[in-house]
Amino acid sequence: MQTNDRQITELMKAVDSGNAQLPDFQRGWVWDDNRIKALIASVTNTFPVGAAMFLEYGNVNIRFKYRVIEGVPAIGVVPSELILDGQQRITSLYSSLYSPNPVHTRTDKGKDIQRFYYIDIEKALDQTCDRVDAIISVPETRQVTSNFGRDIELDLSTPDLEYEQKLFPLNIILDYSKTFAWMQGYMLYYKNDAAVMEQWSEFQGKIIMEVFKYKMPVILLDKATPKEAVCQVFENVNTGGVSLTVFELITAIFAMDDFELRKDWKERYEKYFAGDLLSGVTATDFLTAATLLSSYKKGGTVSCKKKDVLNLTLPEYKKYADALTNGFIEAEKILQEERIFAGRDIPYTTQLIPLAALCTVLAEGNKIKSTNIKNKIKQWYWCGVFGELYGGANETRYVNDVVGVMDWISDDSKLPKTVAESYFNPLRLLTLQSRVSAAYKGIMALILKNHSQDFISGREMDFTAYKAEYIDIHHIFPRDYCEKQRYPKEKWNSVINKTPISYSTNREIGGVAPSKYLDKIEGKGQVTAPVLNTYLESHWINVEACRTDDFDKHIVERAKKLLDAIEDATGKTISGRDSEDVINKFGSKLK
Repeated sequence: MQTNDRQITELMKAVDSGNAQLPDFQRGWVWDDNRIKALIASVTNTFPVGAAMFLEYGNVNIRFKYRVIEGVPAIGVVPSELILDGQQRITSLYSSLYSPNPVHTRTDKGKDIQRFYYIDIEKALDQTCDRVDAIISVPETRQVTSNFGRDIELDLSTPDLEYEQKLFPLNIILDYSKTFAWMQGYMLYYKNDAAVMEQWSEFQGKIIMEVFKYKMPVILLDKATPKEAVCQVFENVNTGGVSLTVFELITAIFAMDDFELRKDWKERYEKYFAGDLLSGVTATDFLTAATLLSSYKKGGTVSCKKKDVLNLTLPEYKKYADALTNGFIEAEKILQEERIFAGRDIPYTTQLIPLAALCTVLAEGNKIKSTNIKNKIKQWYWCGVFGELYGGANETRYVNDVVGVMDWISDDSKLPKTVAESYFNPLRLLTLQSRVSAAYKGIMALILKNHSQDFISGREMDFTAYKAEYIDIHHIFPRDYCEKQRYPKEKWNSVINKTPISYSTNREIGGVAPSKYLDKIEGKGQVTAPVLNTYLESHWINVEACRTDDFDKHIVERAKKLLDAIEDATGKTISGRDSEDVINKFGSKLK
């Protein structure tokens, strides 16, 4: 890696000739008019505008498709360098200070416009004037109008009109011959007036020559730079524009073989992933899963770290993309079987990556339809959720779990790492206060999986009811009631005192004691007491505790039921249910 300052004229010539181009991952985006003015003001003041990053083109390991900057006339030129960072600054400088064409920009409200930029000679030399106020932009007609175009406020459509207004066209400032010709016309217009000549001389020395000599720092990555380093360095330095994700980099690499990865993913996503449950799957997630799958199928060492994803080949992608898509669809079905119906309720979206890879591998021979195999998949899944093992960097866990689960399916004695490591502390129930926690979401899914029924309608909360009746998570002992009774918040606001019910039922409950809202439901003739009791029990709610407003008993008995359900889902005994800490917190054992 080298760092050196390059003169702006050198940079603009490299862009104009096509020697410096953009890789395909640098999708176009446009700075607005005011931001371009501010950039020009900085350059004419010789203020720094930040470093640019280039990559020497010709690396045999990185074959990017490339394209010229917008407005560049060069055609069919193979670049010597690619612009990784600084696209908009260099594009804006090229368009406004070098190109003869109007600049494609936008208003601050996002409307596309075409502009030419000028600098006011007198304002530029006035030290009391903010330089940005000396930079003006005009439409491509070079006329500023009002009254729906009927009145001309400023006309710069001929050189004489530019001379009259003392407005210098900035798109010739880096061309010595054009600047000299403009100056000759300017002097002729003012008949070589001494004051005008003196003012021009000052403008030429303080503005034109300073811009001509202006330098920008350029970091140059050499040809030997590996793909993962290009990606990492770019992520570290790029603070604006289009960030370079793994997906963007692979898009550019695949484009060299005329494969449009972005189009492929867009079509795939809209057809198979746009539903609520899979909508959180990103393009990079899909590539990671494809790398995991491809690596596993090759045999040998399995890996899906960033460097492995960047080395995924187009033939590998094409070989596995369709099967993997079906694997994600199968994963979606498994989540629905486990009563996870919405994207916001997925405990860990990252766990979808190994789950989809496993479903893809097990689709061969229809093994995923085997009850015993699917039960192992579900047990592994819940161990990940309740062990809360998918919250950090997961590439190594993805690998361990795909390899481990496949070994476990062949040999019951070979527990996968996530199943072996999964542990749930009974006291964790009290700290699960909102759906940001994976285990919190997991418990709600287990309650739904217990065929829980709505308190009023008695309707089982399956997928249809979940969507149609706005099922959400609400307190069993209502918040207002608990606060008035001064019950500890760590208990009444914990997952122990919450359950999924419909929006209309929650409104019916209100903020009163359970005994009162249960009487209210029965009094309206909506359901009889014995039937309502069965609805409560379907949520693992202790009927006697609710009927008598016994909050402490309610918390203890429901905690026991929730721990039983977690044990059943994970296939692992929860230790410490009768520990001293548990007894101190709950006032009772949870066994």
